[in-house]
Amino acid sequence: MAKVEKSGGFWHSMLAVDFYKRNQGRLVRSLTAAAILCAILVGAWAFMITFLGEAEPAVQYGIPAAIGLLGAWFSFRIVNFPIFADFLADVEAEMVKVSWPATDEVRRATIVVLVTMFLFSFVLFMYDVIWQYLLRMIGVLRF
Repeated sequence: MAKVEKSGGFWHSMLAVDFYKRNQGRLVRSLTAAAILCAILVGAWAFMITFLGEAEPAVQYGIPAAIGLLGAWFSFRIVNFPIFADFLADVEAEMVKVSWPATDEVRRATIVVLVTMFLFSFVLFMYDVIWQYLLRMIGVLRF
């Protein structure tokens, strides 16, 4: 029989103070929390600049500070939400198994991609020039 996890739901988990599986997926969870927090802080800053630009200083800085504090709590708690934390721990476990290419291989692949893109750009430019020339000759384009 499957083990039933005792959980109070999303809000119970968001208001809890403890860590969920503290040492599993630590790097990915930390980076995810930092990325979420950065996005929230940039949003709070943009809100302050656009909507609160002419408000009194207590409002102009207080509301974004409150948003930032709530965002910090949210980013900390969301990476400790059981379903999301298990997903991030699994992501880190799978990323350890990936065989990453060597620096020389990455450099060669980058050169191949850039050369291919420049060649395709040149070919498309030539198609454009030829079609413009033909359409001007038959009078469709004028100038």
